[in-house]
Amino acid sequence: MPGRVISQKQIASILKLDGPGRYDHFIKHVVDCQQAWGLYSEGWAMGSDDDGNPTFQLWPAKEYAIMCAHGLWEGYEPAEIPLQDLVEELLPKLQRDNVGLGVFRTPEGESVMPTVEQLTVDLRAEMERYE
Repeated sequence: MPGRVISQKQIASILKLDGPGRYDHFIKHVVDCQQAWGLYSEGWAMGSDDDGNPTFQLWPAKEYAIMCAHGLWEGYEPAEIPLQDLVEELLPKLQRDNVGLGVFRTPEGESVMPTVEQLTVDLRAEMERYE
């Protein structure tokens, strides 16, 4: 359901989860709400992995993306990515361009970094549960 408001209590609780817990929440929430979120300002917010390779940043809800719009991403605004566009267009493009993922980065800079293939498989598996 787009437009769902997340309480501060829920945000605090979810941010306490470890990486795998945040990743599971990301998958379920994105499929349930039919959207993921990025940060945008004349281009998408990008991070990097430990080797310096570029990573596209994704969050399960606008509120979490906003919390990370500081430092290098100061002035970036949350931007919705419809689930269908994510699975059918963005993830294949990232794979072709050899760009990795940073999923559900916390304000402290902790991201889960699944492969594009793994995120695609996990999203599609969750989507099948809704059909």
